[in-house]
Amino acid sequence: MSLFKYKAQKANGEVYESSGDFNDKFALYNELKKQGEVALFVEEAENGESGGKLSSFLVIFNRVGLHDQVLFARNLGSMVAAGLPLTRALNVFLKQTKNKKLKEVISGILVEINRGQSLAQALASYPTVFSPLFVSMTKAGEQSGSLADSLKVVAKQIEQSYLLKKKIRGAMTYPAIILSVMVIIGILMLTYVVPTLTGTFKELNVDLPATTRSVIALSDFLIAHTLISFLILVALVSFSILFARTNFGKKAFDFSILRIPVIGSITKEANSARTARTLSSLLTAGVSVVEALGITSDVLQNTYYKKVLKDSAEAIQKGVSISSVFSDNEKIYPAFVAEMTSVGEETGQLAPMLLQVADYYEAEVEQRTKDLSTIIEPILMVVIGAAVGFFALSMITPMYSLVNTI
Repeated sequence: MSLFKYKAQKANGEVYESSGDFNDKFALYNELKKQGEVALFVEEAENGESGGKLSSFLVIFNRVGLHDQVLFARNLGSMVAAGLPLTRALNVFLKQTKNKKLKEVISGILVEINRGQSLAQALASYPTVFSPLFVSMTKAGEQSGSLADSLKVVAKQIEQSYLLKKKIRGAMTYPAIILSVMVIIGILMLTYVVPTLTGTFKELNVDLPATTRSVIALSDFLIAHTLISFLILVALVSFSILFARTNFGKKAFDFSILRIPVIGSITKEANSARTARTLSSLLTAGVSVVEALGITSDVLQNTYYKKVLKDSAEAIQKGVSISSVFSDNEKIYPAFVAEMTSVGEETGQLAPMLLQVADYYEAEVEQRTKDLSTIIEPILMVVIGAAVGFFALSMITPMYSLVNTI
């Protein structure tokens, strides 16, 4: 269990701050809900124990991939639908899966269930593996007697999220490889080719232009201070990673991503699709709107989207509609999201409408990622051509000067 500090609002409107030990944020939300209270702010407190730091470090090596989660939810749902008892279904999947980490998790879940806990409670014991969405959908399914259907919906949700990430990463893989190869070739040219030409220029006492001198200076520095150059590169990468993990750095990165041409549009549509599909799944399972918004905010990665959904949970308690939340934030949510949500609220078909929104934007993201590959190719060619041209001119210009003096 972890210590959480939180601010909550009672049914009479009184706001107070407190702290307590809970398995995760989801358990805290449920406890406050039972008391008729609403969580306004939740933060995990530092306990200062070395064990906590060790467990946080080991989280990096204790993850179960989204693909394995999809198989787990889908197969478990199918077996439960076929009439198998939950414990037997878990044992069957335990024998089938080849993922050692997932085997350990399922074994732990079986132990918790044999102790009398529900499946949702057992899943909540592994917050690094099962998201709040997974846990809440499972709990709603258990309470409504439709666990198999809920698990299938979870599998569909995770699968769509997995495919969305895969498409976006796939579109960025090609330019990342090309740029990496270009940097490696550039370093090899500076360390092996340029020194040979530099020696020739010195022997012939040729006047060098500024571009040539800058290339030679960089080459000399890399050769004379190879270790320092490597350490500077490592330091820059490490600083960038650490900076991106800070609140300010993450906000700056998310802000920049939203405003990059083409990529910004893909980011908005991808987050809109994930928001709509997650909300649709949770509302279909019977989760309350306020709780669904809180869980959805945990599912999203972009800080601006997380803030909008967290703030909207409190606004909805005061009678504000979901569609107005989206319409008030059209800088990050397209107007189509608000319009479709408004229609869903008016017709009482909010979950199906959100599902249509998710399908629409997932198709848009798929098409835009294909277009992105087409756009990136000529841009990369221009960048590579400019780099090669700069290097060639820097090295060839002194030769032409030498020929003219002869």
